[in-house]
Amino acid sequence: MEPSPQVDEQFMRQALELAREAASLGEVPVGALAVKDGLVVGTGMNRREIDRDPFSHAELVAMRRAAEAVGAWRLSGVTVYVTLEPCAMCAGAMVQARVDRLVFGASDPKAGAVGSLYDLARDSRHNHRVEVTSGVLADECGTVLRDFFKALRTKKNETAERDN
Repeated sequence: MEPSPQVDEQFMRQALELAREAASLGEVPVGALAVKDGLVVGTGMNRREIDRDPFSHAELVAMRRAAEAVGAWRLSGVTVYVTLEPCAMCAGAMVQARVDRLVFGASDPKAGAVGSLYDLARDSRHNHRVEVTSGVLADECGTVLRDFFKALRTKKNETAERDN
């Protein structure tokens, strides 16, 4: 399936729903989809707190499920959609899994490894490079994250005031 802005937005909206679900569970709201031939073959949301697992990032969960669905570790032909720019671990996993394309929403100036701090997905020193489209529904993706952290700070401040 040839990528188009409309298709990218459609899948990013699905990733945003997963991010909102993660937020409702107390997880940092990041959602991801793995898509092959126009079909979702893996979904994921952050689950680090729920699973008590440092590797339960949305992208890794989606890629693990995609590998199970396609029956291979090589995710050739797969596009990963994620609401936040991947970290070094997730970007590296995409390179290692041979993901064809990455589409992300909001940039992550503190930990992003696909253009912000590093560019692991497109580094010419790797044996595989991932095609990247950034900024898809960036404002909406960023708002979900900002709202989550604002609510967390408010709750923390209310608890601190109550305890004083």
